[in-house]
Amino acid sequence: MLLVVDIGNTNIVLGVFEADDLVHSWRIATRRDRTPDEYAVLCEDLFRLKAVDPSKVEAIVISSVVPPLDDCFKVLAARHFGLRPVFVQPQLQKLLPISYESPADVGADRVVNALAALRLVGTPAIVVDLGTATTFDAISAQGQYLGGIIAPGVSTSAEALFLRAAKLPRVEITRPAQVIGNSPTTSIQSGLFFGYVGLVEGILRRMKEELPNAPVIATGGFADLIGSQSEGIDRIEEDLTLYGLKIFWDLSYGETPGS
Repeated sequence: MLLVVDIGNTNIVLGVFEADDLVHSWRIATRRDRTPDEYAVLCEDLFRLKAVDPSKVEAIVISSVVPPLDDCFKVLAARHFGLRPVFVQPQLQKLLPISYESPADVGADRVVNALAALRLVGTPAIVVDLGTATTFDAISAQGQYLGGIIAPGVSTSAEALFLRAAKLPRVEITRPAQVIGNSPTTSIQSGLFFGYVGLVEGILRRMKEELPNAPVIATGGFADLIGSQSEGIDRIEEDLTLYGLKIFWDLSYGETPGS
């Protein structure tokens, strides 16, 4: 089995592949103050719930945008799985040509998302990741990572509004019944939901002027909520990053364990 891990600022997403099948996946909150043993307990509990035998994990591949947790997961992998994990390093990988001024500045998750998009829809392609940040990634017709756009994520904006505006409440991020809100809560929900739908649609329209005929894939924690209502998105792939990690492993190291 191959264990894939995407360490994000808000959530850590884990998945287990047997051959080409993602047999299980889990999402846990990112906590920078947790120890390797605490994360190991979480992993063991998740594995136990799905009757997954940790001893059958033969390799671990990780994309991380939270450097303080990298050593934590190295220790976890060594201590509890007896393995040395592979970290995706954008500046060192040879699978995806990167046009960024500094390839090291591209998030590892964005690289594996692009690899998955290339496999799913070919070139050119656009990936929208609706997570802690809302990111847009462009892959050229020649299969080159061109760059993209980074905007605050939906939950990030909602939290900033709550913290900076004394009289405004913290709200659940959901689609309101109508655009015009009749309370502070529904007004904020409308601004967040329709505001981000408009943001996605507006940026995609401009991106497609520079990258015509590019299919658009949405992923991330808010892909179903925001992406499903945004014109211009062709498909939603909740587990795009996990599949991208598997593709990275397969192309770099051979077949997925269990094949």
